Amino acid sequence: MKRALVLSLICVIGLGFSSLAASLTGSWDTDVTIDPQQTNFNDAIGLTSNITVNYMVGDWTFTSLTKLTDAGWTGQEFSTAGVLGAFSLSSKLIFDPTGPAFTSWNTVAGVSIAGVSFGADFTLEPDITTLVLTAGGKAGDVSVDGTLTLGGAEGCNFDFSGIDITVGFPFCCADISATISFDCTGFEKIVFSTTGIAVPALPWLTLDADLTFTVDSKTLSISPNVDFGDIACFDVTIDIDSSGGTMAPLSIGDFQITGIGLTCTIGGVKFEGYSTFDTENLYLDKYWEYYKISTTDEACCGPFGFDLGFYFLDKGSALFDVGLIDANMTLKVATQFTFNMGLKVDVETSAFTQWTVGFLVEW
Repeated sequence: MKRALVLSLICVIGLGFSSLAASLTGSWDTDVTIDPQQTNFNDAIGLTSNITVNYMVGDWTFTSLTKLTDAGWTGQEFSTAGVLGAFSLSSKLIFDPTGPAFTSWNTVAGVSIAGVSFGADFTLEPDITTLVLTAGGKAGDVSVDGTLTLGGAEGCNFDFSGIDITVGFPFCCADISATISFDCTGFEKIVFSTTGIAVPALPWLTLDADLTFTVDSKTLSISPNVDFGDIACFDVTIDIDSSGGTMAPLSIGDFQITGIGLTCTIGGVKFEGYSTFDTENLYLDKYWEYYKISTTDEACCGPFGFDLGFYFLDKGSALFDVGLIDANMTLKVATQFTFNMGLKVDVETSAFTQWTVGFLVEW
């Protein structure tokens, strides 16, 4: 059964081991405009908020940019830049959350060999594919540059039908394989897979998990692996009656697994991800899954705290089935004064729902 989505994808793509010199950073840039001349409250308050999450590991940086306004969740971008051998690579994937719909994917690669530079610029929009190949070099007083453009008109160009890209990376305590797929019309899906998830106090049981994102849905499926150990002398046939799979409780006989979660800290930033298959135990009474990052640090005047959460519905109407975006911050300016601000966007209704600004004075 299909379920709601996580950006992760908005937060998930950039997580890894701190031993790999990884860091998780970001920013929350918010501007609020108040027009006292307006009699309608919705017209009197204007809000623009950009949430940026950066994950840096080695020579690579993965970035998520979430755009919020008083109209709701209005933009979502994912980008990456880094080096692979002698190649420099950058890529940007853009979605329209209000559709929800895929907007565009652009990837640029470059390399210099023996004084000759080569470049490739690939752009995919719905039913429009463009590939620009460049080469250039100089010998003495002579310079040569060339550009070859393929595609750019409507329809699948230069027989392009699709592409699959698989990336392996560490995710807290597990190794993750991510496969992103595109067809002629644009983004098709991204699948995160892991194997060998240990179950506490059950050394004979491990789990495999697949997390699949499409533009308008998210699917989580888990499957068991049972190790019965070595069998000596006799040939024994053993069968396990199990059911479940895609967004349903995993049942092994009378034994059920109704949820899965992950918590880890990367460079002082805490990541949490939880999923539940129990409809009577939903988060905030309606969300089956959430991802959250949070941090507490010392500012110039006192402790600073921040958390950002993405909550997911079952069969929601928004991009990746995200149902709620919740961001909060606190800053202790002085011993007696603490400032706080919070922002909630109900993505299901495509509306900015709550903005809170407050302070606490103690004496």
